[in-house]
Amino acid sequence: MKPRAFHRHCLRAVALLLLAALSPSAAAHSFGQVYNLPVPMWMYLYGAAAALVTSFLVVGYFVATHAGEQRLRSYDISAAAPIRLLRRLRVLPLLRGLSVLLLLLCVITGLFGTRNAYGNFNMTFFWVVFLLGFAYLTLLLGDLYAALNPWRVIADVLQAHAPALTQGRVRYPQPLGYWPALLLYLAFIWIELFAQLKPFSLGVLLLAYTALNLLGVWLIGSRAWFRYCEFLSVWFRLLAKVAPVEFVPKADLEPRAAHSRLRLRWPFAGLLQEKADSLGLLLFVLFMLASTSFDGLHETVVWMKLFWVDVYEVLKPWVGGNPFQAYPKLRSLFLGWQTVAPLLSPLLYYALYLLFIWLTRLAARDHAPLRELALRFTFSLIPIAVVYHVTHYYTLLQTQGLKVLSLASDPFGYGWNLFGTAQWFRAPFIPDMGTVWHVQVGLIVFGHIVSVYLAHLEALQAFATRRQATLSQLPMLLLMVLFTTAGLWILSQPLQPGS
Repeated sequence: MKPRAFHRHCLRAVALLLLAALSPSAAAHSFGQVYNLPVPMWMYLYGAAAALVTSFLVVGYFVATHAGEQRLRSYDISAAAPIRLLRRLRVLPLLRGLSVLLLLLCVITGLFGTRNAYGNFNMTFFWVVFLLGFAYLTLLLGDLYAALNPWRVIADVLQAHAPALTQGRVRYPQPLGYWPALLLYLAFIWIELFAQLKPFSLGVLLLAYTALNLLGVWLIGSRAWFRYCEFLSVWFRLLAKVAPVEFVPKADLEPRAAHSRLRLRWPFAGLLQEKADSLGLLLFVLFMLASTSFDGLHETVVWMKLFWVDVYEVLKPWVGGNPFQAYPKLRSLFLGWQTVAPLLSPLLYYALYLLFIWLTRLAARDHAPLRELALRFTFSLIPIAVVYHVTHYYTLLQTQGLKVLSLASDPFGYGWNLFGTAQWFRAPFIPDMGTVWHVQVGLIVFGHIVSVYLAHLEALQAFATRRQATLSQLPMLLLMVLFTTAGLWILSQPLQPGS
Protein backbone atom coordinates (compact mmCIF):
# COMPACT_ATOMS: atom_id res chain seq x y z
CA MET A 1 0.00 0.00 0.00
CA LYS A 2 1.47 3.35 -0.97
CA PRO A 3 1.92 5.68 2.04
CA ARG A 4 -0.34 8.50 0.96
CA ALA A 5 -2.94 5.96 -0.05
CA PHE A 6 -2.41 4.55 3.47
CA HIS A 7 -3.21 8.04 4.75
CA ARG A 8 -6.49 8.11 2.91
CA HIS A 9 -7.39 4.48 3.64
CA CYS A 10 -6.94 5.19 7.34
CA LEU A 11 -9.75 7.67 7.00
CA ARG A 12 -11.90 5.40 4.88
CA ALA A 13 -11.38 2.39 7.11
CA VAL A 14 -12.70 4.19 10.17
CA ALA A 15 -15.47 6.01 8.38
CA LEU A 16 -16.70 3.23 6.00
CA LEU A 17 -17.33 5.92 3.43
CA LEU A 18 -18.28 5.32 -0.18
CA LEU A 19 -17.11 7.43 -3.08
CA ALA A 20 -19.82 8.85 -5.28
CA ALA A 21 -19.34 9.48 -8.96
CA LEU A 22 -19.00 12.92 -10.50
CA SER A 23 -21.86 15.24 -9.61
CA PRO A 24 -22.60 18.85 -10.48
CA SER A 25 -21.98 19.96 -6.92
CA ALA A 26 -18.51 20.37 -5.48
CA ALA A 27 -17.27 17.70 -3.11
CA ALA A 28 -14.54 18.14 -0.50
CA HIS A 29 -12.29 15.08 -0.82
CA SER A 30 -10.22 14.98 2.36
CA PHE A 31 -11.85 11.72 3.40
CA GLY A 32 -12.66 10.28 0.02
CA GLN A 33 -16.26 11.22 0.87
CA VAL A 34 -18.50 13.49 -1.14
CA TYR A 35 -19.51 16.53 0.88
CA ASN A 36 -21.93 18.96 -0.73
CA LEU A 37 -20.82 22.49 -0.01
CA PRO A 38 -23.33 24.79 1.72
CA VAL A 39 -22.85 27.40 -1.03
CA PRO A 40 -21.69 26.97 -4.64
CA MET A 41 -17.96 26.49 -5.18
CA TRP A 42 -17.66 29.66 -7.24
CA MET A 43 -18.69 31.69 -4.18
CA TYR A 44 -15.76 30.26 -2.20
CA LEU A 45 -13.39 31.06 -5.05
CA TYR A 46 -14.65 34.62 -5.44
CA GLY A 47 -14.61 35.11 -1.68
CA ALA A 48 -11.03 33.85 -1.37
CA ALA A 49 -9.89 36.05 -4.27
CA ALA A 50 -11.66 39.06 -2.73
CA ALA A 51 -9.92 38.41 0.60
CA LEU A 52 -6.54 38.37 -1.15
CA VAL A 53 -7.22 41.55 -3.10
CA THR A 54 -8.43 43.32 0.06
CA SER A 55 -5.36 42.21 2.00
CA PHE A 56 -3.14 43.44 -0.85
CA LEU A 57 -4.75 46.88 -0.74
CA VAL A 58 -4.44 47.07 3.03
CA VAL A 59 -0.82 45.92 3.03
CA GLY A 60 0.13 48.21 0.14
CA TYR A 61 -1.40 51.24 1.84
CA PHE A 62 -0.37 50.74 5.46
CA VAL A 63 2.85 48.69 5.45
CA ALA A 64 6.03 50.77 5.23
CA THR A 65 9.66 49.83 4.73
CA HIS A 66 10.49 49.72 8.44
CA ALA A 67 7.78 47.11 9.12
CA GLY A 68 10.06 44.29 7.96
CA GLU A 69 12.84 45.53 10.23
CA GLN A 70 10.48 45.46 13.22
CA ARG A 71 9.46 41.90 12.40
CA LEU A 72 13.12 40.81 12.39
CA ARG A 73 13.58 41.62 16.06
CA SER A 74 14.10 38.61 18.28
CA TYR A 75 14.66 37.92 21.97
CA ASP A 76 17.29 35.50 23.18
CA ILE A 77 15.90 33.13 25.81
CA SER A 78 18.83 30.70 25.80
CA ALA A 79 19.72 31.66 29.36
CA ALA A 80 16.15 31.80 30.71
CA ALA A 81 15.52 29.82 33.91
CA PRO A 82 13.23 27.16 32.35
CA ILE A 83 15.77 26.55 29.58
CA ARG A 84 18.61 26.22 32.11
CA LEU A 85 16.49 23.72 34.04
CA LEU A 86 15.94 21.64 30.92
CA ARG A 87 19.69 21.61 30.33
CA ARG A 88 20.38 20.46 33.89
CA LEU A 89 17.82 17.67 33.47
CA ARG A 90 19.58 16.72 30.21
CA VAL A 91 16.27 16.60 28.37
CA LEU A 92 17.83 17.10 24.93
CA PRO A 93 20.27 14.14 25.20
CA LEU A 94 17.37 11.96 26.34
CA LEU A 95 15.26 13.01 23.36
CA ARG A 96 18.18 12.41 20.98
CA GLY A 97 18.57 8.88 22.33
CA LEU A 98 14.81 8.34 22.05
CA SER A 99 14.84 9.39 18.39
CA VAL A 100 17.40 6.69 17.56
CA LEU A 101 15.40 4.09 19.51
CA LEU A 102 12.24 5.03 17.59
CA LEU A 103 14.09 4.70 14.29
CA LEU A 104 15.34 1.28 15.37
CA LEU A 105 11.81 0.28 16.44
CA CYS A 106 10.41 1.32 13.05
CA VAL A 107 13.01 -0.84 11.31
CA ILE A 108 12.56 -3.89 13.56
CA THR A 109 8.74 -3.81 13.58
CA GLY A 110 8.80 -3.44 9.80
CA LEU A 111 11.11 -6.42 9.32
CA PHE A 112 9.60 -8.77 11.91
CA GLY A 113 6.11 -7.47 12.66
CA THR A 114 2.73 -7.94 11.05
CA ARG A 115 2.31 -7.13 7.37
CA ASN A 116 -0.97 -5.38 8.19
CA ALA A 117 -0.33 -1.66 7.62
CA TYR A 118 -2.86 -0.67 10.29
CA GLY A 119 -1.51 -3.08 12.89
CA ASN A 120 2.20 -2.31 12.54
CA PHE A 121 3.76 0.49 14.58
CA ASN A 122 6.13 1.68 11.86
CA MET A 123 3.51 2.75 9.30
CA THR A 124 1.49 4.93 11.66
CA PHE A 125 4.48 6.34 13.49
CA PHE A 126 6.59 7.20 10.45
CA TRP A 127 3.94 8.45 8.03
CA VAL A 128 1.52 10.10 10.45
CA VAL A 129 3.21 10.91 13.78
CA PHE A 130 6.66 11.80 12.41
CA LEU A 131 6.06 13.24 8.96
CA LEU A 132 2.85 15.03 9.96
CA GLY A 133 2.85 15.52 13.73
CA PHE A 134 6.52 16.43 14.06
CA ALA A 135 6.26 18.72 11.03
CA TYR A 136 3.44 20.65 12.66
CA LEU A 137 5.38 20.76 15.95
CA THR A 138 8.25 22.28 13.97
CA LEU A 139 5.92 25.07 12.81
CA LEU A 140 5.48 25.98 16.48
CA LEU A 141 8.81 25.22 18.16
CA GLY A 142 11.40 25.65 15.41
CA ASP A 143 13.97 23.30 13.94
CA LEU A 144 14.07 20.63 16.64
CA TYR A 145 14.84 18.10 13.92
CA ALA A 146 18.33 19.61 13.60
CA ALA A 147 19.02 18.30 17.12
CA LEU A 148 16.80 15.19 17.15
CA ASN A 149 17.53 13.87 13.65
CA PRO A 150 18.37 10.21 14.44
CA TRP A 151 20.81 9.93 11.55
CA ARG A 152 22.64 13.02 12.76
CA VAL A 153 22.68 11.63 16.30
CA ILE A 154 24.35 8.48 14.97
CA ALA A 155 26.86 10.64 13.06
CA ASP A 156 27.58 12.65 16.23
CA VAL A 157 28.26 9.46 18.18
CA LEU A 158 30.63 8.31 15.44
CA GLN A 159 32.33 11.71 15.50
CA ALA A 160 32.89 11.43 19.24
CA HIS A 161 34.42 7.95 19.06
CA ALA A 162 35.80 7.73 15.52
CA PRO A 163 36.15 11.28 14.18
CA ALA A 164 37.94 10.13 11.05
CA LEU A 165 34.68 8.58 9.83
CA THR A 166 32.76 11.89 9.86
CA GLN A 167 35.30 14.45 8.66
CA GLY A 168 34.72 13.72 5.00
CA ARG A 169 37.00 12.45 2.28
CA VAL A 170 36.30 15.23 -0.22
CA ARG A 171 35.27 18.87 0.03
CA TYR A 172 31.63 19.38 -0.85
CA PRO A 173 31.37 21.05 -4.29
CA GLN A 174 29.53 24.33 -3.66
CA PRO A 175 28.01 24.45 -7.18
CA LEU A 176 25.99 21.36 -6.23
CA GLY A 177 24.13 23.41 -3.63
CA TYR A 178 20.83 21.77 -2.66
CA TRP A 179 20.47 19.60 -5.76
CA PRO A 180 21.19 16.33 -3.86
CA ALA A 181 18.45 17.16 -1.34
CA LEU A 182 16.03 17.98 -4.16
CA LEU A 183 16.78 14.70 -5.97
CA LEU A 184 16.26 12.71 -2.76
CA TYR A 185 13.02 14.63 -2.13
CA LEU A 186 11.79 13.77 -5.65
CA ALA A 187 12.69 10.11 -5.11
CA PHE A 188 10.97 10.05 -1.73
CA ILE A 189 7.71 11.49 -3.08
CA TRP A 190 7.78 9.04 -5.99
CA ILE A 191 8.24 6.15 -3.56
CA GLU A 192 5.50 7.52 -1.33
CA LEU A 193 3.02 7.80 -4.18
CA PHE A 194 3.78 4.78 -6.32
CA ALA A 195 5.97 2.21 -4.53
CA GLN A 196 3.09 0.47 -2.68
CA LEU A 197 5.09 0.38 0.55
CA LYS A 198 4.15 -2.14 3.23
CA PRO A 199 5.59 -2.35 6.77
CA PHE A 200 8.41 -4.64 5.60
CA SER A 201 9.41 -2.46 2.65
CA LEU A 202 9.29 0.63 4.87
CA GLY A 203 11.69 -1.06 7.29
CA VAL A 204 14.04 -1.89 4.40
CA LEU A 205 13.76 1.68 3.09
CA LEU A 206 14.69 3.13 6.50
CA LEU A 207 17.68 0.78 6.69
CA ALA A 208 18.79 1.84 3.21
CA TYR A 209 18.37 5.51 4.08
CA THR A 210 20.44 5.02 7.22
CA ALA A 211 23.23 3.48 5.13
CA LEU A 212 22.99 6.36 2.64
CA ASN A 213 23.33 8.93 5.44
CA LEU A 214 26.38 7.19 6.89
CA LEU A 215 27.96 6.97 3.44
CA GLY A 216 27.27 10.67 2.80
CA VAL A 217 28.74 11.68 6.16
CA TRP A 218 31.83 9.56 5.48
CA LEU A 219 32.24 11.09 2.00
CA ILE A 220 31.67 14.84 2.53
CA GLY A 221 31.42 15.25 6.29
CA SER A 222 28.53 15.65 8.69
CA ARG A 223 28.03 19.41 8.39
CA ALA A 224 27.83 19.52 4.58
CA TRP A 225 25.71 16.37 4.31
CA PHE A 226 23.00 17.51 6.71
CA ARG A 227 22.94 21.03 5.34
CA TYR A 228 22.77 20.32 1.60
CA CYS A 229 21.98 16.66 1.00
CA GLU A 230 19.74 15.09 3.64
CA PHE A 231 16.36 16.22 2.33
CA LEU A 232 14.46 15.90 5.63
CA SER A 233 16.94 18.31 7.25
CA VAL A 234 16.32 20.84 4.48
CA TRP A 235 12.55 20.28 4.61
CA PHE A 236 12.27 20.74 8.38
CA ARG A 237 14.65 23.71 8.29
CA LEU A 238 12.38 25.48 5.79
CA LEU A 239 9.28 24.68 7.84
CA ALA A 240 11.01 26.02 10.96
CA LYS A 241 11.31 29.48 9.40
CA VAL A 242 7.56 29.84 10.04
CA ALA A 243 7.93 29.19 13.79
CA PRO A 244 7.92 31.92 16.47
CA VAL A 245 10.93 30.14 17.98
CA GLU A 246 14.38 30.06 16.40
CA PHE A 247 16.29 27.00 17.54
CA VAL A 248 19.88 26.47 16.39
CA PRO A 249 21.71 23.45 17.85
CA LYS A 250 25.20 23.88 19.25
CA ALA A 251 26.67 21.80 16.41
CA ASP A 252 25.60 24.44 13.88
CA LEU A 253 27.07 27.36 15.81
CA GLU A 254 30.64 28.52 16.11
CA PRO A 255 32.96 26.11 18.00
CA ARG A 256 33.08 28.40 21.06
CA ALA A 257 29.30 28.29 21.62
CA ALA A 258 28.50 26.87 25.06
CA HIS A 259 25.01 25.65 24.18
CA SER A 260 22.24 25.79 21.60
CA ARG A 261 20.67 29.13 20.68
CA LEU A 262 17.01 29.77 21.39
CA ARG A 263 15.23 33.00 20.38
CA LEU A 264 11.64 34.22 20.32
CA ARG A 265 10.52 36.16 17.24
CA TRP A 266 7.43 37.10 15.31
CA PRO A 267 5.74 34.19 13.49
CA PHE A 268 6.97 33.96 9.87
CA ALA A 269 9.85 36.37 10.63
CA GLY A 270 12.34 33.62 9.85
CA LEU A 271 11.25 33.82 6.22
CA LEU A 272 12.61 37.37 6.09
CA GLN A 273 15.95 36.72 7.79
CA GLU A 274 17.68 35.27 4.74
CA LYS A 275 17.15 34.70 1.04
CA ALA A 276 17.31 31.54 -1.00
CA ASP A 277 20.87 31.24 -2.27
CA SER A 278 20.57 28.75 -5.12
CA LEU A 279 18.28 27.48 -7.85
CA GLY A 280 18.23 24.07 -6.16
CA LEU A 281 16.71 25.55 -3.00
CA LEU A 282 14.15 27.50 -5.05
CA LEU A 283 13.07 24.29 -6.81
CA PHE A 284 12.95 22.50 -3.45
CA VAL A 285 10.44 25.08 -2.17
CA LEU A 286 8.43 24.86 -5.38
CA PHE A 287 8.32 21.07 -5.05
CA MET A 288 6.95 21.46 -1.53
CA LEU A 289 4.03 23.17 -3.25
CA ALA A 290 3.84 20.91 -6.27
CA SER A 291 4.06 17.55 -4.50
CA THR A 292 1.12 18.28 -2.21
CA SER A 293 -0.95 19.70 -5.06
CA PHE A 294 -0.19 16.68 -7.23
CA ASP A 295 -1.05 14.27 -4.42
CA GLY A 296 -4.41 16.00 -4.06
CA LEU A 297 -5.01 15.95 -7.81
CA HIS A 298 -3.69 12.64 -9.12
CA GLU A 299 -6.44 10.42 -7.69
CA THR A 300 -9.35 12.69 -8.52
CA VAL A 301 -11.93 11.85 -11.15
CA VAL A 302 -10.86 14.90 -13.16
CA TRP A 303 -7.25 13.66 -13.40
CA MET A 304 -8.34 10.17 -14.37
CA LYS A 305 -10.69 11.46 -17.04
CA LEU A 306 -7.90 13.65 -18.42
CA PHE A 307 -5.89 10.56 -19.35
CA TRP A 308 -8.50 7.87 -19.91
CA VAL A 309 -10.81 10.10 -21.95
CA ASP A 310 -8.92 13.06 -23.40
CA VAL A 311 -5.43 11.60 -23.82
CA TYR A 312 -6.92 8.31 -25.02
CA GLU A 313 -8.62 10.15 -27.89
CA VAL A 314 -5.21 11.42 -29.01
CA LEU A 315 -3.60 7.97 -28.63
CA LYS A 316 -6.29 6.03 -30.50
CA PRO A 317 -4.32 5.86 -33.79
CA TRP A 318 -1.48 4.08 -31.94
CA VAL A 319 -3.29 1.95 -29.34
CA GLY A 320 -6.51 1.17 -31.25
CA GLY A 321 -10.10 2.23 -30.96
CA ASN A 322 -11.25 -0.73 -28.82
CA PRO A 323 -10.62 0.36 -25.21
CA PHE A 324 -10.58 -3.24 -23.91
CA GLN A 325 -7.86 -4.31 -26.34
CA ALA A 326 -5.98 -1.04 -25.83
CA TYR A 327 -6.04 -1.30 -22.03
CA PRO A 328 -2.66 -3.13 -21.54
CA LYS A 329 -0.83 -0.48 -23.58
CA LEU A 330 -2.80 2.33 -21.97
CA ARG A 331 -2.05 0.95 -18.52
CA SER A 332 1.70 1.09 -19.17
CA LEU A 333 1.40 4.60 -20.58
CA PHE A 334 -0.69 5.65 -17.59
CA LEU A 335 1.96 4.45 -15.15
CA GLY A 336 4.50 6.53 -17.04
CA TRP A 337 2.09 9.48 -17.04
CA GLN A 338 1.64 9.16 -13.26
CA THR A 339 5.38 8.87 -12.68
CA VAL A 340 6.60 11.69 -14.90
CA ALA A 341 4.01 14.23 -13.76
CA PRO A 342 5.28 14.71 -10.15
CA LEU A 343 8.91 14.66 -11.28
CA LEU A 344 8.26 17.43 -13.82
CA SER A 345 5.97 19.41 -11.51
CA PRO A 346 8.70 21.58 -9.92
CA LEU A 347 9.89 22.59 -13.40
CA LEU A 348 6.34 23.54 -14.40
CA TYR A 349 5.92 25.55 -11.22
CA TYR A 350 9.31 27.14 -11.84
CA ALA A 351 8.27 28.24 -15.34
CA LEU A 352 5.06 29.74 -13.96
CA TYR A 353 6.87 31.40 -11.07
CA LEU A 354 9.57 32.82 -13.35
CA LEU A 355 6.89 34.26 -15.66
CA PHE A 356 5.33 36.16 -12.78
CA ILE A 357 8.72 37.30 -11.48
CA TRP A 358 9.40 38.69 -14.96
CA LEU A 359 6.04 40.48 -14.85
CA THR A 360 6.96 41.77 -11.38
CA ARG A 361 10.15 43.30 -12.72
CA LEU A 362 8.25 44.72 -15.69
CA ALA A 363 5.60 46.30 -13.47
CA ALA A 364 8.27 47.89 -11.29
CA ARG A 365 10.24 49.07 -14.35
CA ASP A 366 13.37 47.71 -12.74
CA HIS A 367 16.43 46.08 -14.28
CA ALA A 368 17.42 43.74 -11.44
CA PRO A 369 18.56 40.28 -12.64
CA LEU A 370 15.63 37.87 -12.93
CA ARG A 371 17.49 35.19 -10.99
CA GLU A 372 18.13 37.57 -8.10
CA LEU A 373 14.45 38.51 -7.85
CA ALA A 374 13.35 34.89 -8.13
CA LEU A 375 15.58 33.89 -5.22
CA ARG A 376 14.55 36.93 -3.17
CA PHE A 377 10.84 36.04 -3.25
CA THR A 378 11.30 32.27 -2.82
CA PHE A 379 10.59 32.07 0.90
CA SER A 380 7.38 34.08 0.55
CA LEU A 381 5.92 30.91 -1.03
CA ILE A 382 6.56 28.75 2.04
CA PRO A 383 3.36 29.75 3.91
CA ILE A 384 1.38 28.50 0.91
CA ALA A 385 3.25 25.19 0.93
CA VAL A 386 2.61 24.89 4.67
CA VAL A 387 -1.14 25.46 4.50
CA TYR A 388 -1.45 23.10 1.51
CA HIS A 389 0.24 20.40 3.58
CA VAL A 390 -1.87 21.05 6.68
CA THR A 391 -5.19 21.19 4.84
CA HIS A 392 -4.53 17.91 3.01
CA TYR A 393 -3.33 15.83 5.95
CA TYR A 394 -4.07 17.30 9.39
CA THR A 395 -7.17 15.12 9.91
CA LEU A 396 -4.97 12.03 9.89
CA LEU A 397 -3.58 13.04 13.28
CA GLN A 398 -7.12 12.74 14.62
CA THR A 399 -8.15 9.58 12.85
CA GLN A 400 -4.94 7.51 12.74
CA GLY A 401 -2.30 9.43 14.68
CA LEU A 402 -3.99 8.81 18.05
CA LYS A 403 -3.80 5.07 17.40
CA VAL A 404 -0.04 5.19 17.94
CA LEU A 405 -0.84 4.98 21.67
CA SER A 406 -2.46 1.57 21.23
CA LEU A 407 0.23 0.48 18.75
CA ALA A 408 2.93 1.36 21.29
CA SER A 409 1.65 -1.50 23.46
CA ASP A 410 1.57 -3.89 20.52
CA PRO A 411 4.13 -2.55 18.03
CA PHE A 412 4.60 -5.86 16.16
CA GLY A 413 0.90 -6.67 15.95
CA TYR A 414 1.34 -9.87 17.98
CA GLY A 415 -1.54 -9.17 20.39
CA TRP A 416 0.63 -7.74 23.19
CA ASN A 417 -0.45 -5.11 25.75
CA LEU A 418 2.90 -3.92 27.11
CA PHE A 419 1.75 -0.60 28.60
CA GLY A 420 -1.94 -1.28 29.05
CA THR A 421 -2.90 0.98 26.14
CA ALA A 422 -3.64 -1.64 23.47
CA GLN A 423 -7.38 -0.89 23.54
CA TRP A 424 -7.07 2.89 23.55
CA PHE A 425 -8.73 4.86 20.74
CA ARG A 426 -10.12 1.75 19.09
CA ALA A 427 -13.40 3.52 18.35
CA PRO A 428 -13.22 5.49 15.11
CA PHE A 429 -13.08 9.26 15.31
CA ILE A 430 -14.87 10.80 12.34
CA PRO A 431 -14.33 14.56 11.96
CA ASP A 432 -17.27 16.63 10.77
CA MET A 433 -16.83 17.24 7.06
CA GLY A 434 -18.35 20.71 7.17
CA THR A 435 -15.90 21.78 9.87
CA VAL A 436 -12.98 20.26 7.99
CA TRP A 437 -13.88 21.98 4.73
CA HIS A 438 -14.20 25.42 6.32
CA VAL A 439 -10.94 24.95 8.23
CA GLN A 440 -9.29 24.07 4.91
CA VAL A 441 -10.71 27.17 3.22
CA GLY A 442 -9.65 29.40 6.11
CA LEU A 443 -6.12 27.98 6.22
CA ILE A 444 -5.57 28.31 2.47
CA VAL A 445 -6.78 31.92 2.40
CA PHE A 446 -4.72 32.74 5.51
CA GLY A 447 -1.55 31.22 4.03
CA HIS A 448 -1.90 33.20 0.82
CA ILE A 449 -2.55 36.44 2.71
CA VAL A 450 0.64 35.88 4.71
CA SER A 451 2.52 35.28 1.45
CA VAL A 452 1.13 38.52 0.00
CA TYR A 453 2.37 40.35 3.10
CA LEU A 454 5.83 38.77 3.03
CA ALA A 455 6.22 39.37 -0.70
CA HIS A 456 5.34 43.05 -0.18
CA LEU A 457 7.99 43.38 2.55
CA GLU A 458 10.54 41.81 0.21
CA ALA A 459 9.49 44.17 -2.57
CA LEU A 460 10.03 47.18 -0.32
CA GLN A 461 13.62 46.01 0.15
CA ALA A 462 14.16 45.06 -3.48
CA PHE A 463 12.92 48.22 -5.24
CA ALA A 464 13.88 51.85 -4.84
CA THR A 465 10.48 53.39 -4.12
CA ARG A 466 7.29 52.36 -2.36
CA ARG A 467 5.35 52.94 -5.57
CA GLN A 468 7.62 50.51 -7.45
CA ALA A 469 7.21 47.95 -4.70
CA THR A 470 3.41 48.19 -4.75
CA LEU A 471 3.18 48.00 -8.54
CA SER A 472 5.58 45.08 -8.61
CA GLN A 473 3.22 43.07 -6.42
CA LEU A 474 0.27 43.22 -8.81
CA PRO A 475 1.56 40.20 -10.78
CA MET A 476 2.41 38.41 -7.52
CA LEU A 477 -1.13 39.08 -6.31
CA LEU A 478 -2.45 37.42 -9.46
CA LEU A 479 -0.16 34.44 -8.83
CA MET A 480 -1.49 34.15 -5.25
CA VAL A 481 -5.08 34.28 -6.52
CA LEU A 482 -4.28 31.51 -9.02
CA PHE A 483 -2.69 29.37 -6.30
CA THR A 484 -5.65 29.97 -3.95
CA THR A 485 -8.33 29.09 -6.45
CA ALA A 486 -6.37 26.07 -7.70
CA GLY A 487 -5.86 24.81 -4.13
CA LEU A 488 -9.54 25.12 -3.25
CA TRP A 489 -10.60 23.60 -6.56
CA ILE A 490 -8.38 20.54 -6.00
CA LEU A 491 -9.76 20.07 -2.49
CA SER A 492 -13.30 20.23 -3.86
CA GLN A 493 -12.85 17.43 -6.41
CA PRO A 494 -14.21 13.90 -5.73
CA LEU A 495 -11.71 11.06 -5.73
CA GLN A 496 -11.91 8.26 -8.26
CA PRO A 497 -13.32 4.97 -6.90
CA GLY A 498 -10.78 2.72 -5.21
CA SER A 499 -8.16 5.43 -4.64
